[in-house]
Amino acid sequence: MPEHISEPSGLRELRGDCARCFGLCCVALTFTASADFAVDKPAGSPCRNLGGDHRCSIHTDLRRSGFTGCTVYDCFGAGQRVSQVTFGGQDWRTGSPEDARRMFDAFPVVRQLHELLWYLTEALELPAARPVHAELRRLLGATGELALGTPAELAALDVAAHRERVNVLLLRSSELVRAGVPGRRKDRRGADLMGARLRGARLRGASLRGAYLIAADLTGADLRDTDLIGADLRDADLTDADLTGAFFLTQPQLDAARGSAGTRLPASVTRPVHWAAAVR
Repeated sequence: MPEHISEPSGLRELRGDCARCFGLCCVALTFTASADFAVDKPAGSPCRNLGGDHRCSIHTDLRRSGFTGCTVYDCFGAGQRVSQVTFGGQDWRTGSPEDARRMFDAFPVVRQLHELLWYLTEALELPAARPVHAELRRLLGATGELALGTPAELAALDVAAHRERVNVLLLRSSELVRAGVPGRRKDRRGADLMGARLRGARLRGASLRGAYLIAADLTGADLRDTDLIGADLRDADLTDADLTGAFFLTQPQLDAARGSAGTRLPASVTRPVHWAAAVR
């Protein structure tokens, strides 16, 4: 049976720190008017809510203002890396337009690399994945080196190819962990489960990699030791569900879902604040 994990110390370094960033997610990225964003915004153009101090002027009111997408976004620490390391603390507002463009181009690349660092770090804390730990460490080091690249090196990087190399090991890690779960282990990779009625479902040890669980009813479901990498949990109901030992689950995925005080979570994520507000 898989052993449950506590949060690896390395994951704390891969959490966004807005105080050390120049609001890059509010400038570099494209917003498309939808249920997640109230306005259209092209890449490289500051959001209308971004203040001169690089802080969001409506941070405490994002959901009610139509910017739910902002509340479920996490740069995995890429913002402070690009701001303080790649560009040495140079503000895009005070640099040249070319420097600003290079910064905005570098940010999404580093964000992808930091997400991979998150998964690799977590995989190294899975005891059942020990047979591939040496390879995981090698890729963790290589990915960290790539994230330290110059703006030119980051621009030339084939992130998709590197992601594929990492994914091979993450998949092997998942298989090793789930092999220790007793009983039949369901493989629902990429499954279309949008709006599915899965109340009380027994999904322990399942692979839900890339599954579409948008608005699915997972009330009271057993999701222990499940692989949730890339699963779309937008508006999924996790009320009283048990996600103990679930792995490759990120905070943005959880923030996009609904839950309750009775939802059991792995140590790598925190209970979203809006869950408590929803049950009042």
